[in-house]
Amino acid sequence: MSGLLDGKKILVTGVLDRRSIAYSAARLAQEQGAEIVLSGFGRAKSLTARTAKKLDPEPPVLELDVNKPEDIEAVAKDLKERWDELHGIVHAIAFAPEDALGGNFLTAEWPSVATAVQTSAYSLKALSVGLADLMKPGSSVVGLDFDARVAWPAYDWMGVAKAALESTSRYLARDLGEKGIRVNLVSAGPIKTLAAKGISGFEAIEGEWERQAPLSWNTADPEPVGRAIVSLLSDWWPATTGELIHVDGGYHAMGAPIK
Repeated sequence: MSGLLDGKKILVTGVLDRRSIAYSAARLAQEQGAEIVLSGFGRAKSLTARTAKKLDPEPPVLELDVNKPEDIEAVAKDLKERWDELHGIVHAIAFAPEDALGGNFLTAEWPSVATAVQTSAYSLKALSVGLADLMKPGSSVVGLDFDARVAWPAYDWMGVAKAALESTSRYLARDLGEKGIRVNLVSAGPIKTLAAKGISGFEAIEGEWERQAPLSWNTADPEPVGRAIVSLLSDWWPATTGELIHVDGGYHAMGAPIK
């Protein structure tokens, strides 16, 4: 029986540990026949390398700080020599300094805000364009989002950065469409990842899902989100781009708590 991603070559960013949504996407992509490469940078790269050993086969881990054009160029060169083509990118990259989160919206200074927007939104454009020459018609870029239509407790400038990510994905869908490259986002419900633990007050968001998601929501299970990512990487969405797919137990569609 063939897999959804047989023969596909995929770059997966953002894998830190097995709680990561990106790890779930990487594992499922392999199960569906894809060959993958992971990326990490700085001290966190050692976490990525350690987690890569849990995957079968163990994928290589490339150095990639998306805020450094030279790193993107080096990854493009590596993938060109390794595969000569690329069929998909999983963009699971977001960061905001501590003083731009946790109730600091009114006091955060521009340098911290700029870091949040560059790392969490502009990087989708930088990475997609930097690797676009390796991608053929039918290739897919999938980014990870957290619904930015409303203001959330504690999320502050990361919420603004996610709104920018959503807009960036639409403009990328417009401009990369002529190359046949699809660009979509998956808006996930809250997952207890290493990154989420670093946001003071994020637990207040988690609790809302128990009351409002009609399908319920398990904050310890990233697999439903991973499955959506793999689906969008596949050839089963050939005419879908610029889309935002909610994988949140239906929370986003409810106007008030139902439990």
